[in-house]
Amino acid sequence: MQEQLLETLRSKQGFICDMDGVIYHGNRLLPGVKEFIDWLYANDKRFLFLTNSSERSPKELQQKLGRMGLDVDESHFYTSSLATAKFIHSQAPGCSAYVIGAPGLVNALYDVGITMNDVNPDYVVVGETNTYNYNMIIKACQLINKGARLVGTNPDMTGPSEDGIIPACRALVAPIELATGRQAYYVGKPNPLMMRTGLRMLDVHSEDAAMVGDRMDTDIVAGTESGLMTCLVLSGVSTLENIKEFSYRPSIILEGVGAIPAK
Repeated sequence: MQEQLLETLRSKQGFICDMDGVIYHGNRLLPGVKEFIDWLYANDKRFLFLTNSSERSPKELQQKLGRMGLDVDESHFYTSSLATAKFIHSQAPGCSAYVIGAPGLVNALYDVGITMNDVNPDYVVVGETNTYNYNMIIKACQLINKGARLVGTNPDMTGPSEDGIIPACRALVAPIELATGRQAYYVGKPNPLMMRTGLRMLDVHSEDAAMVGDRMDTDIVAGTESGLMTCLVLSGVSTLENIKEFSYRPSIILEGVGAIPAK
């Protein structure tokens, strides 16, 4: 049964892959990744790294993989920062935002004409950052109470790192939600906005595509709801034990992406 499912997975023309916990932990490349990417190229697969991480631009992600010995074109990356910028621009072109986040998020917003504003912004936008502090929370709450709308780049509560599980975007947004009584709108996976963009970029029908990820609550549910075959890899957040908490199941479970290429 597992071998049949593997053959079905290998036959898909398009692959949407998460990055953290699937391709790497921090700056450490995971086992079998190079073989997986070589297999994608050798079999003319269409593939896209669709990451909820908002810290880096596609160019920076390309360079990060390059430092790990992987040569992948910049066009193969799409981030929650880009999706967030696209969403806000579609809602309110030319608006302004108070941003808690890394350069990848700020640059994505700049690129679609959204300016920075810490006085009377239209939006408060939150993504991952290692400079998060109490003053930022206070400022965000004040601005939201004055009428700014709250947007999170992704709903991940935690993420994998070289040193174990660490807080992610939703954990940073939570104090602001609690203090203001407002719920953020989250743009990243499993939001259909992100998945539909990914499929359009691949130019592959959902029935001929697979979602490969390490999280049941974002990757697998996003793939399931978008009609893709889903592959959960156990190299990141979700484990065989905690998948029992969910009412849906991945199509196939593998130790890592190195198990996908035919030996």
